[in-house]
Amino acid sequence: MKLSKRQLNTGLAAAALLATFASFGAHAQTALDDVMKAKKITIAIPTDFPPYGFVGTDMAPQGLDIDMAKYIAAKLGVQIELAPVTSANRVAYLQTKKADLVISTLGKNPEREKVIDFTAAYSPFFQAVFAPKRLAIKSFADLAGKTVGVTRGAIEDQELTKLAPATADIKRFEDNNVTVSSFVSGQVQLIATGASVAGNLMAKNPQLGTEYKLLLKDSPNFIGVAKGEDKLRTKVNEIIAEGKKAGDLDKMAVKWLGRPAGDLPQ
Repeated sequence: MKLSKRQLNTGLAAAALLATFASFGAHAQTALDDVMKAKKITIAIPTDFPPYGFVGTDMAPQGLDIDMAKYIAAKLGVQIELAPVTSANRVAYLQTKKADLVISTLGKNPEREKVIDFTAAYSPFFQAVFAPKRLAIKSFADLAGKTVGVTRGAIEDQELTKLAPATADIKRFEDNNVTVSSFVSGQVQLIATGASVAGNLMAKNPQLGTEYKLLLKDSPNFIGVAKGEDKLRTKVNEIIAEGKKAGDLDKMAVKWLGRPAGDLPQ
């Protein structure tokens, strides 16, 4: 049977389209193979968000996210290249293939899931109540009669208001800097704030002996992977699962956040 010119053109167009999809499918699964072949992985990390990522006195990046990036590279048996990113460009680093992974306090939400994929969670990101070690606080009931500083209208303010007893003296301040200053100067006994603010506070004021006391809200961090790179995502998930089982993720969280990673979502 002889095909018409129109039928022939349609068939050729369909074949070309299938070839394009096949090429894309093959390309979309090359990240892990490329990393293992090059013996190097590029991971985007933060450098302005302590304690997850910041520049130390030796001008080298450090923090929980940097430790996690190095952990994954070590488990893969490859060298690591750290690529500093900001909140605004970290997703773009995956989309433009400037990074193989993004480990930068990345929360998972429906909008981001449209453009990148996520591994299981690797660390907690949370709002909590912090205080000096000498202050015994085991439950929210222990806040009775105590002064707690918090930034007005912040998530931690909303959560603290729900959980604190009526006799807790909640002092609300207009921004994080004033809230932190009130705690450092002793105007308040405890502070309710985010993990990053608390981490910075503890790093700059070690003499206070500040530690994590009570959880207000948990919003875990995930590792970003380019869309369709299932082989790499699966491999990283295996490393995360092994790290959970071995207690390595808990050790990292205790080191930088003052609390274990605990149960994290898949």
